[in-house]
Amino acid sequence: MARTRQRYTAVQQLVADGHSLNGICQQLRLDRGTVRRFARAASLEELLVKATNRTGKLDGYTEHLHARFTAGITDAVTLHAELRQLGFTGSVQTVRRFLRPLRGTASHPPRRACPVQPSPEVPKPRRLTRWIMTDPRHLDSEASDQLAKALASCPELRATADHVREFADLMHKHRGDRLTDWIQRVQADPLPALHSLITGLRRDLDAVVAGLTLQWNSGPVEGTVNRIKTIKRQMYGRASFSLLRKRILLNA
Repeated sequence: MARTRQRYTAVQQLVADGHSLNGICQQLRLDRGTVRRFARAASLEELLVKATNRTGKLDGYTEHLHARFTAGITDAVTLHAELRQLGFTGSVQTVRRFLRPLRGTASHPPRRACPVQPSPEVPKPRRLTRWIMTDPRHLDSEASDQLAKALASCPELRATADHVREFADLMHKHRGDRLTDWIQRVQADPLPALHSLITGLRRDLDAVVAGLTLQWNSGPVEGTVNRIKTIKRQMYGRASFSLLRKRILLNA
């Protein structure tokens, strides 16, 4: 009530000073409908009466509400739907306001609280990815248990983990001859992410098979490239190509 009195006084003062409704809305940061209601009220008492008598639209329907509430129908939405069929034009909020004091005085037996089972903590995707990419022999017991629970609850995740571990086995054992069979098994499962990987592998399948079969790899070349980049970054881009060349040759 104190806030209503303050707003009413402020709106009436601004109206008396000649301010427009839009200006009052911006100055007091109130909705235009609220400002209009406060401005048109002849007195604070009139405003308070309108605020406390919003259930007046229920005249003629209160007996029905009391009877239905006593019969155990206490849901405001259900009762509002019944009143609409009887010709009521008010909102469901009006019905809720009417039912609020009835709920406080009704002698309904207390409902038994259902025991709430704490939901298990779901591991984050990054952690699940790390567990799947790690050799199962290198996981501790807690990580293994959590991963097993996650895989058991999601068949797609279980299939993804199996395919990833099969691919890791191909890499470690240099079994490129099994890559085609692995691709066919992956395509048989609805796993779009792995299907995208297969699309990339097929673009240069011979090179992938050779990389998974032969003992040679591009590791030494990549190491040399990283060493050159490190030397280049040490000069912060302020030296010429000739100085970079000398430093690379001296560090060879």
